[in-house]
Amino acid sequence: MTTTLVKMVSITKRFPGVTANSGINFELRPGEIHALLGENGAGKSTLMNILTGLYMPDEGEIYIRGARVKLTSPRDAIEAGIGMVHQHFRLVQTFSVAENVIMGSGDQGFFLNMQEVEDKLARFSGEYGINVMPGSKIWQLSVGEQQRVEIVKMLYRGTDIMILDEPTAVLTPQESRELFATLRRMADMGKGIIVISHKIQEVLENADRITVLRDGRYVDTFSGKDTDSRKLTMAMVDRDISYGQNISSKPKDDFILCLKGLTVLGDRGQKALKSLDLNLRKGEILGIAGVAGNGQKELAEVIAGLREEAAGEIEVRGERFTGRSARRMIDAGISLIPEDRLGTGLVGSLNILENSILKKYRSGDISTGWFISWKRVREYAHRLVEKFDVKTTGVEAPVRLLSGGNLQKLLLAREISNDPDVIVAVYPVRGLDVGAIEFVRNTLLRQRENGKGIILISEELEELFMLSDRVAVMHEGEIMGILDREEIDLERVGRMMAGEREEGSHERTAVR
Repeated sequence: MTTTLVKMVSITKRFPGVTANSGINFELRPGEIHALLGENGAGKSTLMNILTGLYMPDEGEIYIRGARVKLTSPRDAIEAGIGMVHQHFRLVQTFSVAENVIMGSGDQGFFLNMQEVEDKLARFSGEYGINVMPGSKIWQLSVGEQQRVEIVKMLYRGTDIMILDEPTAVLTPQESRELFATLRRMADMGKGIIVISHKIQEVLENADRITVLRDGRYVDTFSGKDTDSRKLTMAMVDRDISYGQNISSKPKDDFILCLKGLTVLGDRGQKALKSLDLNLRKGEILGIAGVAGNGQKELAEVIAGLREEAAGEIEVRGERFTGRSARRMIDAGISLIPEDRLGTGLVGSLNILENSILKKYRSGDISTGWFISWKRVREYAHRLVEKFDVKTTGVEAPVRLLSGGNLQKLLLAREISNDPDVIVAVYPVRGLDVGAIEFVRNTLLRQRENGKGIILISEELEELFMLSDRVAVMHEGEIMGILDREEIDLERVGRMMAGEREEGSHERTAVR
């Protein structure tokens, strides 16, 4: 067997105004899990897009199993045994899970027996421990479930060289362990696995080798057994990182947002929230813990006016806002940082100027009567880009060209600049590098200090414990318990996430 599955030599890729990859060398061996680390914009995704035929390098050579190849399209890469699960999904929303999985596989013949395909997919999913519903439409699935479909799609095709871009960003710790156990089994069979990840501890626990990129250049390749988190962090950002931590005074007693007996239906007509009670104080970060798909998405959407209530009430500063539109909730001071940055949060085909005023175009600061002052918009967008350190080739560039970290910075900039009273942040650091995580967390803490109420929905328990004043645990649309910061305990939270209700640990009644 060859000692090298993939060898990329002196790869350079330029885009207008930026060199994404500059003379990068990378090697993948059979039977290894090789992690690729670096800040957003470091060139990781570009390098892997070259390996999967989405981009062609301006300079450099690629060898697969010792033979030089020219990958001019994704089809060339698939035929070479290369597959990639992208961070932004490649799924057809109106198709079923089974239809998306078999699409492009090329081995189904002219007539399809979809029941047979679904049965096979169900057995396959069970074998690898990644649960998906073959007959469900993609639009009915949460972001976490859609990510699992992408992973199953690659496993279904049985590629020899598998690339996964942030594969555990939407998985629970248990699911992440199961996934890496699956990847390890595949590696033991001689396959090569490349994992793009920002979770340094996860990489240290699972990767055989770790390659670090910085500013589009190769830094070093480390053995997973012979390095540590500080060495990797220094290689990624060339400085020590200080994550924010909530150590300030207790929040005020004023309730700014109250949810009373809230019942909300999900996309499939099921009860996603069931008579839920929840209160948020001024100057408080209220963490929401739970496995993805237990009502977190519906909770965020109903607060933002994007989903109707079936029953119950929403109060903002003591005023009833039940059944109000998204526009009315924006006017009421509710700001949403959604989990889907390119879709719900930002419009990929619009530029930074246009995205920055999606919620502000009616403001007198931007418009005069029926007309928008693009001079003011340009000045406003430049201020946001500078203040929030959004790295871009220009404010007229489509936002789809931005890296994940810069997308999130732009989204934060727009939402916070509206001076909201309530910020609902849904998985705000999902898929971000250590530098961007530091920025987002510190930004949320500063907003808390400014008296804003923040609902922080996250699957990262460490993050919730670090930032939250209280943590509410959700399971199947209900609150299993709410713990104050000094009461937070991993075992207690874990039991509640599994559906065990804690008596006496519930929401206090809002008093006005």
